[in-house]
Amino acid sequence: MLRVIIAYLWPMAKQRRTVILTGASRGIGHATVKRFSDEGWSIITCSRDAVPEHCKRDPNWTMHIPTDLGDPASVDLFIEQALAGLQGGPLDALVNNAAVSPKTEFKERLGCLNGTLDRWREVFELNFFSPLVLARGFASALARSPGRHGGQSESAAIVNITSIAGHAIHPFAGSAYSTSKAALSALTREMAVEFAELGVRVNAVAPGEIETEMIGEEYEPLINRIPMRRMGTPEEVAATVYQLCNADFGYVTGSEIFVTGGQHLY
Repeated sequence: MLRVIIAYLWPMAKQRRTVILTGASRGIGHATVKRFSDEGWSIITCSRDAVPEHCKRDPNWTMHIPTDLGDPASVDLFIEQALAGLQGGPLDALVNNAAVSPKTEFKERLGCLNGTLDRWREVFELNFFSPLVLARGFASALARSPGRHGGQSESAAIVNITSIAGHAIHPFAGSAYSTSKAALSALTREMAVEFAELGVRVNAVAPGEIETEMIGEEYEPLINRIPMRRMGTPEEVAATVYQLCNADFGYVTGSEIFVTGGQHLY
């Protein structure tokens, strides 16, 4: 039985632009869902968790599919169910947001000299391979986006959420997480070239220190390394993701935008 929560008015939702977003239940993912909903998009999401009750009441949140993106079989099932929900229609945007930054049994970040290689593989399965598999699985639906035809600027878009940790050593990001995000940055560039043949743009957003439930007191000293002297908000990341999916950025592909308050400049 499909474990799917479907809002009412699905036939009406099909007439609007549609985004699929992973890791939607909290933080940046939740803020991004809200931004797309405020802009009138239909939204299909997945996460390990169920959707909060107040999100279920959002008529634009059309479908949520509980999914373990670290499990290839679960990813395949998500693609199958989401495509069934699209009913042969186009997909206008895919946002690969879900990620994991695990700790070892001793509460240390997973680095080069601790933890097991199996844990490293788990990190790459979710942070790197699932965006690739999802992009391949939804490629045909993205290619059906109306913007592909007639040279229109509203082409379909893929946005990968990378990280400042993929570009410089970060005190609280383990090696497994950092290298998986660096790999996702490289994948974004490669995908941009190959997906251009389908009329699909591929970009990345690299957040810095963003005020989410993952941020603790230990992050406070990092503010001194941020030129804007504050942490960012999930809504600021969400706004950047949204802009990369709309017509104003119709000629932008293969780019990575840093949402860091200037921290990446050091």
